[in-house]
Amino acid sequence: MKKEEIKELSTADLTERLAQMEKDYRQLVINHAVSPLDSPAKITTDRKMIARVKTELRARQLNNK
Repeated sequence: MKKEEIKELSTADLTERLAQMEKDYRQLVINHAVSPLDSPAKITTDRKMIARVKTELRARQLNNK
């Protein structure tokens, strides 16, 4: 998902996706602790995507004030 795609989504959709992404990220980290992943870089990319979504949500929150 790119920045443009994130900005097109509604706030409710972003909140739902963020919750799902965080859940998947936690599960990925747990799985990696048990047995190494084929591509551990996915952990980094998922963490960055979560940060992008949180940044967009925070920007919307500040713009509404």
